Amino acid sequence: MKNIIVGTAGHIDHGKTTLIKALTGRNTDRLKEEQKRGISIDLGFTFFDLPSGTRAGIIDVPGHEKFIKNMLAGAFGIDLVILVVACDEGMMPQSKEHLHILDLLGIKKGFVALTKTSMVDPEWLELVESDVKEELKGTFLENADILKVDSVKNIGIDEVKNEIDRIIKDMEETVTSGIFRLPVDRSFSISGIGTIVTGTLISGTISVNEEVEIYPNNIITKVRSIEVHDKASEKAEKGQRVALNLQGVKKEDVERGSVIAPVDSLIPTSMLDVKVKIIDSPYTINNRTRVRLYIGSNEVFARLILLEDDTCEGGKEYLAQLRLEEEIVCKEDDRFIIRLFSPVVTIGGGRVLDANPKKKKRFNEEDLKLISLFESSSEKDKLEATIKEAKGNFITLNDLVKLRNIDEESIISLLEKLEEEGKITYASVQKDRYIIHNNYLKELSNRTIQITKDYHKKYSLRPGITKEEIKSKIFPKLPKNVSDIFLSVISYGTELETYKEFIRLSSFKESQSETQKEIENKLLSSLEEYKMQAPRFSEIFKNSNFNPQEINEVVNSLIAKKELTKFEDTVLRSKDIKIFEEKVISYIKDKGQISLSEARDITNSNRKNALLILEDLDKRKITKRDGENRVLL
Repeated sequence: MKNIIVGTAGHIDHGKTTLIKALTGRNTDRLKEEQKRGISIDLGFTFFDLPSGTRAGIIDVPGHEKFIKNMLAGAFGIDLVILVVACDEGMMPQSKEHLHILDLLGIKKGFVALTKTSMVDPEWLELVESDVKEELKGTFLENADILKVDSVKNIGIDEVKNEIDRIIKDMEETVTSGIFRLPVDRSFSISGIGTIVTGTLISGTISVNEEVEIYPNNIITKVRSIEVHDKASEKAEKGQRVALNLQGVKKEDVERGSVIAPVDSLIPTSMLDVKVKIIDSPYTINNRTRVRLYIGSNEVFARLILLEDDTCEGGKEYLAQLRLEEEIVCKEDDRFIIRLFSPVVTIGGGRVLDANPKKKKRFNEEDLKLISLFESSSEKDKLEATIKEAKGNFITLNDLVKLRNIDEESIISLLEKLEEEGKITYASVQKDRYIIHNNYLKELSNRTIQITKDYHKKYSLRPGITKEEIKSKIFPKLPKNVSDIFLSVISYGTELETYKEFIRLSSFKESQSETQKEIENKLLSSLEEYKMQAPRFSEIFKNSNFNPQEINEVVNSLIAKKELTKFEDTVLRSKDIKIFEEKVISYIKDKGQISLSEARDITNSNRKNALLILEDLDKRKITKRDGENRVLL
């Protein structure tokens, strides 16, 4: 099935609306002011059936220069265009600007309708036709047919329909794969029905009762009903003009420029990497020029950051980054138009290369190489570029589905090819995958080695840095099971080794200074003497001349080896604590409960230490308090 959207373009009062009325029998000027003034101010939409039986939607765009932004809101999603030129005036400024815009939007098919032919003599008509052909040179309409029409007298109307049929005959069937996206060009409320939004569905399929999200406001709602060409439908698909009745939202929540798409399927962005073509104009376009960006049905302000140049020449293409003043949602390959902030004139347009990029540096070789991958026609190259764009951070399969313009199954297949080529590494966990480019994986490995070396230098008594600490530094955002996998990956084949719960250099040997040996001997001999009646460890070294920092290092080393356990300002031997716990648990099993004083007495402890260990047993859910006693859980 082919879903066709026809658009009109041309100068004000050249007969676009009248031509559409002749084709469809309907007046697309819906506003009172439009009907009063006889000009189109906003977008008009209707449909008609072609001789082949194909039903085509048609968009009437305003021709006045003041309403170009309204024209742009309707131009996205057009399959073919009718450039309307009135014979009594010929090509006019807005005819030319509309032509530039359509060219920049990548529209490839269309023809010219010379209107009001009955108002001029044959010689003038021939002159206008010649002038139009000259103006079309170098554009997508250069070799297009030029039809002579008088909409009021119904002359040439059948020829227009036949020409549309002829053009669409060679067009491919509409492909409806991918997520649905509906840029909203109108929203309004009807009493008793609710909020209605309209737009051209630019991808995918949407169904009644489907849960959707309004971007970039992140409002989740449900599709109550759908209309396609004024008829109720259970679904709508790419290439159709669609009206959606949304459940439980106000029209203010979904204004022109919003996008309707599946829940959690798009990532709002404030930057776009683009390839932009600048048209010939009298204006100088420099780096950081403030522009108006038109994409989908949206208009936002942005700065044009030129990545390879300081200024632009008309007729040339440039790699650039658009830095937006508010967030939008879009996809790679979406077309856009830019106009100067002031005066408001069209200066160029182009294609989105990366819809969610990192900030780029100008004249930076690495960044330019990355963008060149996005220019590639290879989906594998583009996927690799998206993974590289993460700049050393891990990216998930779910994120790639949102960022790329292809389905999950295709992405998985490409990931496997990239892994075979040694370009990426990924870990599959539950239903997701965590992916990193191997360029950055090597950097993480080197960083881990350096952190471990620095740790050994600072803490020569400790057996190594704990896995948890190293993961918090290297993989701060990864789930534990994923970080475990990647820690093994970056350690494999390097000078790193795993020792119990530590990471260390394979060449590392713990070493003590003579002073540290003295501290350890004094501490352990004191604890052997005191056992469960040990005082605060600061009391043990009260009259010594040892450096507090060295004392702490020795204590921490013994804690890391699990020889000691620390409770607040007290350290006890782990084996003494184990004996304490065994006696307490045995006592409770025999007597049913134990008091603090009983625990103190049966373990030959003091009150403070007994309380510390009992509270720790509570925290570990081995015991619990029951009044003044403790019982087993």
